[in-house]
Amino acid sequence: MSNAWFRHDRFGMFVHWGLYALPARHEWVKNRERMTDEQYARYFEHFDPDLYDPREWARSARNAGMRYVVLTTKHHDGFCLWDSALTDYKVTNTPYGRDLLQPFVDACRAEGLNVGFYHSLIDWHHPSFPVDGLHPQRDDENYKAQAAGRDLAEYREYLHGQVRELLTGFGQIDYLFFDFSYAGRSHTWGGKGAEEWGAAELLAMVRELQPDILVNDRTGLPGDFVTPEQYQPAGPMAGPDGPIAWEACQTLNGSWGYDRDNFDYKTPDLLIRMLIDGVSKDGNLLLNVGPNGRGRIDPSAEATLAAIGEWMRLHERSIRGCGASAFVAPPDCRYTQAGDRLYLHLLSWPFKHVHLPGLAGRVGYAQLLSDASEIQLVEPDPSRLHENTQPGGQPPGTLTLQLPVRRPEVAVPVIELFLTPSA
Repeated sequence: MSNAWFRHDRFGMFVHWGLYALPARHEWVKNRERMTDEQYARYFEHFDPDLYDPREWARSARNAGMRYVVLTTKHHDGFCLWDSALTDYKVTNTPYGRDLLQPFVDACRAEGLNVGFYHSLIDWHHPSFPVDGLHPQRDDENYKAQAAGRDLAEYREYLHGQVRELLTGFGQIDYLFFDFSYAGRSHTWGGKGAEEWGAAELLAMVRELQPDILVNDRTGLPGDFVTPEQYQPAGPMAGPDGPIAWEACQTLNGSWGYDRDNFDYKTPDLLIRMLIDGVSKDGNLLLNVGPNGRGRIDPSAEATLAAIGEWMRLHERSIRGCGASAFVAPPDCRYTQAGDRLYLHLLSWPFKHVHLPGLAGRVGYAQLLSDASEIQLVEPDPSRLHENTQPGGQPPGTLTLQLPVRRPEVAVPVIELFLTPSA
């Protein structure tokens, strides 16, 4: 299958949404607070997202410059956002009473966005899921004794059956994010991985049902791309056979689900720099929002998306369709490149000049991307290297750009360099 659209689009929206939006204390609230199914049931009994409008989500994503959206069909708590035939623990049995996935898929398609599903391999609610070191009731000895005879094969059949439902009931699905394997981790006794999930058979079924789908790497077997979470890789990622596609999964405030009292928000400027950094290393950014219990993206997240969108409106072509460059960027800068267009992202604004190693004689024209105003090129002149008032002392082959003193009023200024054929 081709990952061309994925590597071209570069920027997507992750949406974590489910029952955990009601306690509004992180999507792992059931785990963190060691809740029983009975305690957690109050959220199921009150789930009624009356303001849910996936068209608003899709428009927010598109306006932010995102080109695909990935929604949690089921998180680790086991609650399903569609009318699964395999469980009663689903949205159609809540006060809301209606499927949430089909309207989401339709809204994304209407905005020209690719559609992704997240699906948890873990299920703390299912009666056949064995208790392990991540289970909310891992410290309850009575519960563990009662659960001792659970048959993982029964759960595996359920897991595969639900994935089949998702990939046959909603048309073409472009992207599938499984989460996650944890076999062999010291703090998660009873951890599970590829063997427990039946990952080989699961992935074979996925490929059969949706031949063009992209699948991540979290079943315990290799996928089409890798998923660094909450960190930015130091450089382009590679495997035994060479470069691999990757996508950094990042939150706005450290929580994936709606977390009402968490104000550790990353600034729009920082998130834009993270997007640039990822593309400069040939990667993607999947940026998460956690809608609230009524189905709305909260105002802080909306404001952040709008600010990113304003930057993307002017600088999209330095991101979309771009990747890593062979040229080495100067300090506090990042390069992205698409063909003969090289984009210099200035993370800090220097005074009047920026020096570009290896680009002397290789740039035909340069302009600020935000307003298409020319940036003058200062090619090295060996006879003037030691004049006091001329930029000098740079390594041979260095091109100098003459910048305006006033920094452009954008989050991250970008200079578009038009390379000559010899470059």
